[in-house]
Amino acid sequence: MNNIDHMSAVVLVKDNEHTLTATLESLKAFDNVVVYDNGSTDESKHIARKFPNVHLVEGEFKGFGWTKNRAVSFSKHDWIIIVDSDEVVDKELLQTLQTKRLDDNTVYQLNFKAYYKDIQVKHCGWNNQKIKRVFNRNVTRYNNNDVHEDIMTDGLAIELLSGNMEHYSYHSISEFIIKADRYSTLFAQNNVGKRTSSPLKAFFNGVYSFIRTYILKKGFLDGYVGLIISYSHMVTNFYKYMKLYEMNKEQKK
Repeated sequence: MNNIDHMSAVVLVKDNEHTLTATLESLKAFDNVVVYDNGSTDESKHIARKFPNVHLVEGEFKGFGWTKNRAVSFSKHDWIIIVDSDEVVDKELLQTLQTKRLDDNTVYQLNFKAYYKDIQVKHCGWNNQKIKRVFNRNVTRYNNNDVHEDIMTDGLAIELLSGNMEHYSYHSISEFIIKADRYSTLFAQNNVGKRTSSPLKAFFNGVYSFIRTYILKKGFLDGYVGLIISYSHMVTNFYKYMKLYEMNKEQKK
């Protein structure tokens, strides 16, 4: 039995030329890899076209939940594994996907190992996260959240698969800054008119986020990388609530 003969890998990408090759190399055993490109201006599309098992789709981005569901709609098979364009399926996980008997009414979690450049992040709440990524599209789908999207599991079982997804999410400090701006904007847009905010709330959320990541989650044990991550969490949370505060004020006008 080889499950991946009946499973599509779905990859969202935008300007990830530095990591996409490693991602697609780890998915060579799949006969159908949907790469959904939402506006890349680097070599990402050129890289995707080099892989014969890749079906490249160019489409718009309307938040992570909507966009992942849109990308899944182009898949050949009903079983889906979602892989970000800065992630790598390790050999143990690939073997599990090939051999494990999958239940339609179960959503499967994967264990994540996080990296900054090639440095494994062992604290900060980043390492060994369990995230739902494998499901049957005839049974469930992603919710439509712009950020913090998730596979809906009402009435379904959840099971952890053996193996790891290696996540190479950041390769420079500049990427932390860019993503902090992007994610805070998406959060504010998704919650404008629905949640309240204030400068004080933004300040204390930012401070607490730093304390939680750097001290409570032992980010200090990751050295300078832990400090970068903790400070980035602080900045992201501060701007999330400041942007929401500003958008709520503008909406009232």
